[in-house]
Amino acid sequence: MLTPTAPRFLFALIFFVAAMANAQTDNAELIEQGRELYFQQVSCWVCHGDQAEGRIGPTLQYGPTPTQIQEQLDGNPQMAIIVSEIDPDQDDLVALSAYLTSLGGGSTTAEQIADWRSEHTAYVEANRDNTEYVITERDRQILAIKSFDTVLADWQKRSKDGPLKREYNSQVVAEYDAGEQVFFPEPGGLYFYENTGVSTRRGGIVIADEDRINTNQVVVGDAVTKEIVASKLIPEDMRGSMHTTAVSPDGRYVYMVGPPVPGGGGGVEGGGAPAGLRGSATLLKIDALTLEPVKQVTIGGRLHHGQVFQDRYMLFDVFVAEPDGLNVFLYDPETDEVIGGIRASDLGGNNYTAYTDNEYIYVLMQPPAVEGFPGGANQLIVGSATALRPYWVAKLDPETWEVVDEYPHQGYRGDWIVIDSESEHIYVPTASSTVSKISTETGETVWAAPTGVGPYAATLNADESEVWIANKGESSGAIGRTITVVDANNGRGIATLFAGYMTDHVLLSPNGKEMWATSNGEGRIYVYDAETREQTHVLDMPHHGDPHGLVWVKYDENGNSLVVRDQGGFHNGINPAAGIPLLD
Repeated sequence: MLTPTAPRFLFALIFFVAAMANAQTDNAELIEQGRELYFQQVSCWVCHGDQAEGRIGPTLQYGPTPTQIQEQLDGNPQMAIIVSEIDPDQDDLVALSAYLTSLGGGSTTAEQIADWRSEHTAYVEANRDNTEYVITERDRQILAIKSFDTVLADWQKRSKDGPLKREYNSQVVAEYDAGEQVFFPEPGGLYFYENTGVSTRRGGIVIADEDRINTNQVVVGDAVTKEIVASKLIPEDMRGSMHTTAVSPDGRYVYMVGPPVPGGGGGVEGGGAPAGLRGSATLLKIDALTLEPVKQVTIGGRLHHGQVFQDRYMLFDVFVAEPDGLNVFLYDPETDEVIGGIRASDLGGNNYTAYTDNEYIYVLMQPPAVEGFPGGANQLIVGSATALRPYWVAKLDPETWEVVDEYPHQGYRGDWIVIDSESEHIYVPTASSTVSKISTETGETVWAAPTGVGPYAATLNADESEVWIANKGESSGAIGRTITVVDANNGRGIATLFAGYMTDHVLLSPNGKEMWATSNGEGRIYVYDAETREQTHVLDMPHHGDPHGLVWVKYDENGNSLVVRDQGGFHNGINPAAGIPLLD
């Protein structure tokens, strides 16, 4: 039987249960808000781990209060990036504290939250900085442009409209006897080619004088056994400033920078020692079996990078073009002729290098240096400039030679482009130590993440879940020695790997299982297991020659060769991302 007080008791009980349910709902929402803050692109998880268990920062599972977090934001220099990226207010800090408390198995009550707010308000008031700062007109200008969003908001097309194709008349200036065969590939074998420059002395690596070389060489190795099988030095009077390894689609010829044309073309009169990077040069065509030059061809500039295009042509870009030369162009390996290309000035700036998904050509662009506007990322890094004009990627249709899109990117002096297998996103590492993921459809920057010092080249792993970036120290004056591994989906850092001094290229091997990285400073190639990220091999280049890039060539059972991987990607039917790796 119910007593007269029973209805009041039941009402109170129902009210209490409802209140508790609402409190739990509110608490769950608060915890979720804190979780979202914790896992923003640049936030707490980077230093404290996915479960706040501690990484390079201490564990936070004990549940710091909003005031304790605020004290760190105010007094710990390492928290400056959090203030810059998130600048959390009291509500944010309360949510973070609730989330961190839940990770440690604790709960948060309404009374506790009220106490947190009171304590935080008192702390902020007691530590309020009443100093009056002078805000100059220059300060206001910087504040007006400090966000990358302002670049996107007023972006205007840099390139000219319409077809931009130009011609260049290549000339074969010399032909040579191919010499004796020194490389004898096994049918069914997989080999790698490496062009190297002169020996270097970087990062404490000492090379005995008798082991040094003062010219370029071609190196061939067995990609399975990781053994060097042949190498050949280029005559010293034919050397150039080495920056790439390129092989014709059929694997029969290797390309490298050659000397200037004697008596002209921007080089040194009479040949001999090559001109610097800003001088012109020629292209050397080298027999892939004898490793000897067979032709010297004018290409209208100094070769920077080269790669296979559509399994038929070569895509080349140059450091600087002659007055009638091209900055980015397609080259026919059958005829040894430039078949068309573009001038960087028609794209609205200076080119750095170019890449392709075998349909479009993507050119890294930088604003030209004009009076009053510095153009180099190193000026920003050393502090002589506080802001630079934006850098971008120009997307060219080689059928029409029109620019079909432009992608401004975060950071300064883009050094490389990685294109995913569906051409949906490009990844751009920059000399200012960032890497960005950009949608090719919308131009949106999906995420931008920090890397090691002065990153150069990058690659995706086989399932395209990770981006590996070689931290060379480019444009920074530093000597990098690491590889950064980043989650391709969200940009979170996964690992930092020890590598060789000045590692500039890193490429996924054709079997999809290994990452190969070339060290300029040591004259070595480092090989890693792509899954475990463990270093498995170190390959010394003959004479510690300075390696640049890699090309893998496959020989079938009849001894016919094809390029299956170079700096531009996979070729001739090989694509680990599509489940078509090359079986060893």
